[in-house]
Amino acid sequence: MPDSLLLTLERKDQIGHTLLEAEGERFDFNVSVCIFADMELDEKYMSDALREAHIALDEGEIPIGAVVICRGRIIGKGHNMTERLHDPTAHAEMIAITAATEALGGKYLNDCTLYVTVEPCPMCAGALAWAQIGKIVYGAIDPRRGYSMFSPSLLHPRTQVEAGVLGEECGKLVTDFFKSKR
Repeated sequence: MPDSLLLTLERKDQIGHTLLEAEGERFDFNVSVCIFADMELDEKYMSDALREAHIALDEGEIPIGAVVICRGRIIGKGHNMTERLHDPTAHAEMIAITAATEALGGKYLNDCTLYVTVEPCPMCAGALAWAQIGKIVYGAIDPRRGYSMFSPSLLHPRTQVEAGVLGEECGKLVTDFFKSKR
């Protein structure tokens, strides 16, 4: 087999493997390689959301942070600002959505991914549905106030969801915040 190959064809088979054909030879790469790469990216962007959450913590806000990614770059970010702005709607997701739609010059985020440290609440899920966000990745599950408590889903039907990315770290930040307030 040569050291470098000219890639001529890439497609998926029926069980999710990527088939590559190069210089007449076929190679079968399991999709788990792609999943691992996505997991690393998810953790990288969740770390960016965690930085936003730490800014909220430093400002005395509930430490939740969010970033919106489009085509590999951050186009919107935010952290909770409800106390600072005296606005109950100033959640991290809402701030990030507004920044992202402004950056794109339109109200739809179908090609974007939101990374948020805690599962969005119903209000934020509704806003994400109206923005038609392509994907949501969140860290900690919110069993008391998260959107997933509601059925049917509050999200747009095409929105993909991934939960639990750096979930322990994201959850600990919020739990420790509320313990310090008691």
